[in-house]
Parts: sequence; structure tokens; C-alpha cells
Amino acid sequence: MRGVYGQLAASTLLVIGALFPIVNPLGNAPIFLALARGLPESAISRLARSIALNSFVLIIGSIFIGTHVLGFFGISLPVVQVAGGLVVVANGWALLRSPAAGDGESVNKPCRESDYMRQAFYPLTLPLTVGPGSISTAITVGANRPSGGQWHWQLITGLFIGAAVIAASVWLCYQFAERIARILGETAMNVVLRLSSFILVCIGVQIVWNGASALLRAALFR
Repeated sequence: MRGVYGQLAASTLLVIGALFPIVNPLGNAPIFLALARGLPESAISRLARSIALNSFVLIIGSIFIGTHVLGFFGISLPVVQVAGGLVVVANGWALLRSPAAGDGESVNKPCRESDYMRQAFYPLTLPLTVGPGSISTAITVGANRPSGGQWHWQLITGLFIGAAVIAASVWLCYQFAERIARILGETAMNVVLRLSSFILVCIGVQIVWNGASALLRAALFR
């Protein structure tokens, strides 16, 4: 019995340990708040729940069927990293160059809930929350899973629990992002937003480099 629960805990911690630092919901909270600026608290709550649910589905889908989807289209993980990394760089650069919260029309621009709910999956879930780095890591976790008789219920349950924990952390950080902003103040949040945007650009460049390096190695040593 101890071995069963040990395997359950190991598979849960595998997902959390591998994906939580990459998803980084606390670091993405200021960016989420900047993109959802002007929405009422109820709309932000709905948006946070939708993003958390999308994140859970995307992580689980990447773990269990990611390798099959890539294999069907003949796409390798390095190609996913290069393409997805470019998207992350583009989004981070746009946020880095966006006007500050107190600058003119960015505050006066009307925000309609319907417009933002249509963006719950892209770009707020993909690539802001669960980006190509998270997807490639989740696919790797799924690709390394045991097969055949070793595919036990505790492994499947642990993977689901780990993904649910990450989704719950996304919901909590995004749900209370506005309260955190009020505590820190507008100036501090603008500083955090710029730093987070720059880090997002750096993450995108790193993802592109990882994929490009793998493609170059494959081409040189073919």
C-alpha cells in the first residue's frame, strides 16, 4: 500500500516540479492584470477561472496525447519550441513597449468583458500562462511515461492531480492579482510588469535557442 501511494505522490510531484516553475503563475499575474485592465472584479474572476480550466485541459492534453498529435503531423519538439518561442517573444515585446498604466489612452480605453472572454484561450492561456516551454515539458513527461502493464491508475491519478494543482495556482494568482496590485501600488506594479515582460522575452529567446540548438545538432550529426 505504501508503494502505491508513493507512486501516486511521485507522479504528482513530477508534474508540479517540472511545470510549476515554467508556468510561474505568480510572475505572470502582473501581466494578466495589465491585459485585463479596466474589467470589473466579477469579469476578472470569470476570466481567471476560464484560464485555469484552459490551462488544466492544455496540460493534460499535452501529457496524454501531445506525442501522438506531433507524430501525426510530423512535427518535432524542437520545431514546437522555435515556433512557440517566437510567439512568446512577440507577446513579451508588445507588453514591454506598452504604455504604463497611468499614461493617457491606455487607462481611458474601454474594456468589454466579451472581448476579453474571447481572448481567454489566446493569448491569456496560450502562450501567456501555458506557453511552448510548458507544453514541450508536459509532452516530455507524457513521452517518458511507462507503457503496457506498467501504466497504473496511481500514475494517471497523480498526473491529473499535479495538473489540477497547477491550474488551481493559476486561478488563485490571477483571481487576486488586483488585490496584490492595490497592496503594492501602481508604481511598483508597473515596475513588476516591465520586469515580467522582459523576463517573458528572455524566456521566449531561451525556448527558441533550445529548439534551434536541437535542430542544428540533428542537422550536423545526421
